[in-house]
Amino acid sequence: MKKTNKMPCRKAFTETLLELARKDRDIVALTSDARGSVTLEQFAKELPEQFVEVGIAEQNLVGIGAGLAACGKKPFVCGPACFLSARSLEQVKVDVAYSDLNVKIIAVSGGVSYGALGSTHHAVHDLAVMRAIPNLTVVLPCDVHQTRKLTEALVDYKGPVYVRMGRGAVADVYSEAHVPFAIGRANVLLDGKDLAIIAAGETVRHALDAGLALKKQGVSARVIDMHTIKPLDQETVLQAACDTGNLITVEEHSVYGGLGSAVAELVAQNYPVRMRILGIPDEPAVTGESSQVFKYYQLTGDEIVQAALAMLDV
Repeated sequence: MKKTNKMPCRKAFTETLLELARKDRDIVALTSDARGSVTLEQFAKELPEQFVEVGIAEQNLVGIGAGLAACGKKPFVCGPACFLSARSLEQVKVDVAYSDLNVKIIAVSGGVSYGALGSTHHAVHDLAVMRAIPNLTVVLPCDVHQTRKLTEALVDYKGPVYVRMGRGAVADVYSEAHVPFAIGRANVLLDGKDLAIIAAGETVRHALDAGLALKKQGVSARVIDMHTIKPLDQETVLQAACDTGNLITVEEHSVYGGLGSAVAELVAQNYPVRMRILGIPDEPAVTGESSQVFKYYQLTGDEIVQAALAMLDV
């Protein structure tokens, strides 16, 4: 049975960051009146000299982070994904990426995590815009264990990074003792030869559930955790295309410009195969809890199974 942690990824991030910041005074956490959303309360209480609160001013938040990075600090700019990827996009593009500064942008409550608040708070465009910005790495952790590994890696990773994580607790994909992780290198969770399911972020658990269910039905599905959207692990994608001839991507994002587009751009130019992109269609996403929105847009394990069987004409 899959285990659902009571701790969301955002909490795993802030706990790990606090542990690291206690030993490294160059680490600075910044937020825009979102310490509750990001779960930075303990960080602010324990390390006030390494914490910056700018109020509801996301453009200033990113700009201050860029300034701190230019002074040799290790800033972690934290706030809701919907605002960091829209309201402060110019600052991300110019102040951070164009200047190639060592700023880590931690976008919480991404995708449809704010489901009940509606489309104004959804962030289903962020991967499209962020992966189009030069110098910017884009990463989506899938569970708390991978989030901890990612946070540790970010402290020493040079250059700007956009990290998107959800709001609620999610089921484990990895165990605490076994979390293979390297930025830019995908993890193959299940091997298979009939088709490959490629997912990122919170859809990884659903893809894994689908792969396990397909195995029981005699379908050999390869399941890939593509946690890094940019740079994409081209070798793993092309190997899956070559070995299976059928690719399905699953993402908590618009079907335009995200993981599916990145995979399609690669295989179309190098090894064209049959492909299906599962995500949010070109419409304002429905309002509801995250699980309800996933079900509505057929992004859960059961629906991924049906998409796979349809692709294979089973």
